[in-house]
Amino acid sequence: MSKAIAGFSKLSKEEKINWIANEYFTNPADAIALLKKYWNSDESLQKLHDEFIENTITNFYLPLGVAPNFTINGREYTIPMAVEESSVVAAASKAAKFWAQRGGFKTVILGTEKIGQVHFLYKGDKEKLTSFFNTIKSKFFEETESITKNMQKRGGGILDIVLKDKTDSLDNYYQLHATFETKDSMGANFINSCLEQFSKTLKNEAQNNNAFTEEEKQIQVIMSILSNYVPNCVVRAEVSCPVADLSEGNGVDPVEFAEKFVTAVKIAEIEPFRAVTHNKGIMNGIDSVVVATGNDFRAIEAGVHAYAAKSGTYSSLSHAKIENDIFTFWMDIPLALGTVGGLTTLHPLVKLSLEMLGNPTAKELMQIIAVTGLAQNFAALRSLTTTGIQQGHMKMHLMNILNQLEATDSEKQQTVRHFEKNTVTHAAVVDFIKDLRKVTAKDLEKDFL
Repeated sequence: MSKAIAGFSKLSKEEKINWIANEYFTNPADAIALLKKYWNSDESLQKLHDEFIENTITNFYLPLGVAPNFTINGREYTIPMAVEESSVVAAASKAAKFWAQRGGFKTVILGTEKIGQVHFLYKGDKEKLTSFFNTIKSKFFEETESITKNMQKRGGGILDIVLKDKTDSLDNYYQLHATFETKDSMGANFINSCLEQFSKTLKNEAQNNNAFTEEEKQIQVIMSILSNYVPNCVVRAEVSCPVADLSEGNGVDPVEFAEKFVTAVKIAEIEPFRAVTHNKGIMNGIDSVVVATGNDFRAIEAGVHAYAAKSGTYSSLSHAKIENDIFTFWMDIPLALGTVGGLTTLHPLVKLSLEMLGNPTAKELMQIIAVTGLAQNFAALRSLTTTGIQQGHMKMHLMNILNQLEATDSEKQQTVRHFEKNTVTHAAVVDFIKDLRKVTAKDLEKDFL
């Protein structure tokens, strides 16, 4: 039986919830109660969240944690991280503390250029199109002045526009490839508004160009849209120290550790299957701060992974070396971020997160987020090349397993103590809880008798 519905978006929130509960759940009342349980008791705050997107029915919570002890270019930070995966915040915090004692993280902005494109089809002489573009190029700037005026006051705007011939890849396909500086805003709306005006200018000028034939005048704009691939909006994050200083007095030989670490990175540089998981670990840190600061983690993910494949083969984002007994670990990563606009001024926890970071500029936020990703990567590789990743991860995951088993506070305390000296697996935790409960049942039976 079809569950299609007409006019769903016009229903009230209550009506939407009632329809969903009755159509999809065996116990509608329980579903409704659960959805309402996650509403905010502050009606104005709930209304604000309801209006972020369409068809909202409730809030979906993520934990907001903090990773302290980050030192970046000599300045100390506590970094907010919104993430659900166990061990991410703990790993970042541990790496931050480790490197704070060895000079901290160093960062530098390599570029802040954003990109947008007008994709169009032109059937005609290529040289005539090139001549036409060069003639009207200034009009693209002139006819977007009302859009760019405020951005120019902040030091941003359109940097350049070039015509790209892509006909080798697709018949009659050309681009207006534009570059932008958007300062502290991510700039998506600004860029897209400029691009849409470019497309109007392009079509209007083509119609009035006497050098074109009638067919050449019929330029067909396919779409006008920014690109989330920003290979010239890049930040470098780095740590380094003498190899001997990599020791923490834990029985790990620093030379052996450094060599294994560098080899692990080189494997990720040449092996795509490893590189994907390697880079996912970096994104554990990056996405957590991107979400906490109200930025678009989907755009960041897409751009970062494209950058990881820029050589033609998907590869590690981070790199490591040992030279003259100095260990260096670094990463160049594209991050198109904003600290004004979007959710940055709307979501109360985003505002709190940004204030916690000292209300950074977009450039400063790029550096903070890149460092978090590098810290996460260092923590993961250190575990992988020494104790193994599961020891720490499963201990952090232990509480999730206990909550799934609906363990009491007493059971949790006893289980945590037990697994301080034993390997954590899901099966082992289940068995331990079962044994605990058998003992408890027997004790109760004795007391009763």
